[in-house]
Amino acid sequence: MKVGIIGAGMVGSTAAYAIGLLGVAHSVVLVDLDPAMARAQAEDISHGMPFASTTIVTSGGYEDLAGAEIVILAAGVGQKPGESRLSLLSRNADVFRAVIGSILSVVPDPILLVASNPVDIMTTVARRLSGLPAHRVIGSGTILDTARFRSLLSRHVGLAPQSIHAYVLGEHGDSEVLAWSGARAGNMSLDAFAAYAGAPITEDIRRQIDDGVRYAAYSIIEGKGATYYGIGAGLARLVGAIVSDGKVVMSVSTETNGIAGLPQVAYSIPRVIGRRGVELDLAPDINDAERMALERSATLLKETAQALGT
Repeated sequence: MKVGIIGAGMVGSTAAYAIGLLGVAHSVVLVDLDPAMARAQAEDISHGMPFASTTIVTSGGYEDLAGAEIVILAAGVGQKPGESRLSLLSRNADVFRAVIGSILSVVPDPILLVASNPVDIMTTVARRLSGLPAHRVIGSGTILDTARFRSLLSRHVGLAPQSIHAYVLGEHGDSEVLAWSGARAGNMSLDAFAAYAGAPITEDIRRQIDDGVRYAAYSIIEGKGATYYGIGAGLARLVGAIVSDGKVVMSVSTETNGIAGLPQVAYSIPRVIGRRGVELDLAPDINDAERMALERSATLLKETAQALGT
């Protein structure tokens, strides 16, 4: 399968590199407003492929997206000093309007994977602008937050993160909800396993892990300027689930209607990912406090989308 990536900056190029390392696509083409940068990124990544896979990584223009079945949107503008979040959103919506029109002129029915932030609102924007069904417009949502949650839990209880089943719901942002009540380690509840392993999860541990998940991006950005390795790997995993029809459960963001009475807007809950994109929404099994927090998160996103005019 051929994958297009719009935006050859750190997120887009890292996603291309991760896709190549995993070998989950036959070819990847990078498209950017700066063709020289896209060309340099593609050449550098292609030099690593002999060590990893047969994935072909190139650069080009929108016309080179022909034949792509998945297109990753990693393009956008940065926030100016003193600029409001709504103004930034408006400018990024203008970017998406041009980008999505150019994509659809070449690839009429792609699966769009949205990585540009704020990802939930931009996923709603992409769905409305493209006119594609919601299951084919997928935001990376809280896949990275979920990975952070599992990583921190694994360190605490001494279990591989792949054996921990815990999700972050709602917004990819400050209002996100860590679903502690449904978290499991292997075949046991997280709390039961943690106690059995001699690493009980106290209220203090919960606060530390919550902060570590919720504010991870701020810490990373302060230290190195941006986050890209984690989301690049997550996007590659998402591509792999689609290409292989993997039926993998991931906490992605799509424009959702009718789940637990929450508003129609893009936010993250666990969803089954396969060849068609999102194949099934899984209503989260959460306690009352978490459900109220998820409602607040989804409502905040809905209000922001309405203020933007989407």
